[in-house]
Amino acid sequence: MMLTILSTMLPIVVTLLLGFVAAWHHDFTAKEATILNRMVLTYAVPLAVFVGTVGTPRDRLIQSLPLALALLAGIVGMYVLVYLLCRFVLRLNMSLSALAAVTASGPAVPFLGPAILGGIFGASASAVPIAMGSIIINITVVPVTIFLLTMGAASKQAPVGASVGAAAVPASAGAILAEHLKKTFKKPLVWAPLLAFAIVLLNIHVPDLVSHSFLMLGHASAGVALFAAGIVLAAYRVKLDLYSGFFAVLKNIVQPALVFGAMIALGFSHAVAAPAVMTMAIPAMPIVVMLALEYGVAVDYAPSILLISTLASPLTVGAFMALVA
Repeated sequence: MMLTILSTMLPIVVTLLLGFVAAWHHDFTAKEATILNRMVLTYAVPLAVFVGTVGTPRDRLIQSLPLALALLAGIVGMYVLVYLLCRFVLRLNMSLSALAAVTASGPAVPFLGPAILGGIFGASASAVPIAMGSIIINITVVPVTIFLLTMGAASKQAPVGASVGAAAVPASAGAILAEHLKKTFKKPLVWAPLLAFAIVLLNIHVPDLVSHSFLMLGHASAGVALFAAGIVLAAYRVKLDLYSGFFAVLKNIVQPALVFGAMIALGFSHAVAAPAVMTMAIPAMPIVVMLALEYGVAVDYAPSILLISTLASPLTVGAFMALVA
């Protein structure tokens, strides 16, 4: 078991550190990391997920419905819990609560899923949870977070003493949310898995020659994403304190532990519980840093939480690997 954990996590740590060292050595900048991330999310990961999904037997895909429901409940349920905790217990404002919620609930499936889940379950078996997790994140918690961040920004910009009408702010934020959803479904990371699901469910055979043509770039997704994440982590000032550690613990430990406990209590099989728990165990998404910078929210904390979550992931992912083995 220890050898399995090391063989899965050590390449991840080494590749991440290489990106960090490359940025520290001024070989790459955060701007170039953004370009690498765009390549990964626009081409490499969609191709890898498409090939893996169309190679999945139809019966197995239909049997994966409980897995999809588990991922949906784990991601959306954690988002709601953390948002309510931040808003009504910690008394944070709407924008901070939304950013904290997406940080604690959204695993970096598109970035790290091929490396972590592929290393544990294999490329073919990991394609389904990666595809499902990516779609769920992109059409639920990310648009909702942007909606709440937009509302928070609009309320800050309102003149002092002015009446922020119930119709004015939601209309603007709702329009932006609708536009974001429209753009979301245009992203290859969303429509490629959906297309692959439709192909499998309709029992359409994709020739092996076509699938193999996509594999070369698809195989680059995990390494390039990790290298770019290392560059991003090196580009921002780290602030280690109680808040940063608290939200990293929520993401790396509490979320997968809650999903594990719920699936055991509900009697799910190991075939469903293991990929669901390991998907939840993936660390936080780099997009939280981009959202923090774009909306000017928790700029000092978002990179720190991402750094702690990512660097702690070999220990936490390894622990959950041992737990669900």
